[in-house]
Amino acid sequence: MDASSPSLPLSERARAALETRILSGELAPGTRLNEVALAAQLGLSRGPLREALRGLERDGLVTAGPAGQGMSVRRLDPEEMAELYDMRALLQGFILARLAQEQAAGRLAVGLLAGLRARVAEMEACAALGDAAGYYACNLAFHEALHEGAAHRRAGMLYTSLLKESHLVRQRSLARPEQMRDSNAEHARMLTAVAAGDVMQARALGEAHVAEGGKRRWLESLVTTGHPSDC
Repeated sequence: MDASSPSLPLSERARAALETRILSGELAPGTRLNEVALAAQLGLSRGPLREALRGLERDGLVTAGPAGQGMSVRRLDPEEMAELYDMRALLQGFILARLAQEQAAGRLAVGLLAGLRARVAEMEACAALGDAAGYYACNLAFHEALHEGAAHRRAGMLYTSLLKESHLVRQRSLARPEQMRDSNAEHARMLTAVAAGDVMQARALGEAHVAEGGKRRWLESLVTTGHPSDC
């Protein structure tokens, strides 16, 4: 969603702008959202802003505090984060299996695998440079391309919803070069299974990438940062 598009209602423009700030880390988990200040920054009244915040609450990005205390950026506890990994793993396995099935039937979009391999190469270069921000951006684009290639709208919508809730924690879990290389090796193995049209292997590797690899890297980040409450 383009927050600058004049065709969008004010509330949607505000929602998009705030979502960008939250997902980029500008508004960190636990940050209290001052309606007066935000309305002034976004150049709108508090009515559209409150509508935007209600939408972000439905998305799981902000949460309402006790009566009279307004809203804040949602802070996930470890149990919630573990559940997100579990559900994302199931969807990731489904997406990879669907891609492998399409490949086996000769229906996979021309150029999809080549584009995905190019993303893997980009991520490898970012890992070599220790460029965590660049790696994370490429990683998001890689997974988005997987979902677009699978062409299953409902699975893509569910995955995107779960992904938004876990962005900041996932960024911390892909901060070190060894974490990036580990994650990217899993990407390469997933693509090998898809290219071979191996549905069972693709599903297993897709689930393991999230449920085992991703969750393990997240748990390691809790130990190294010493801030489990920030999850």
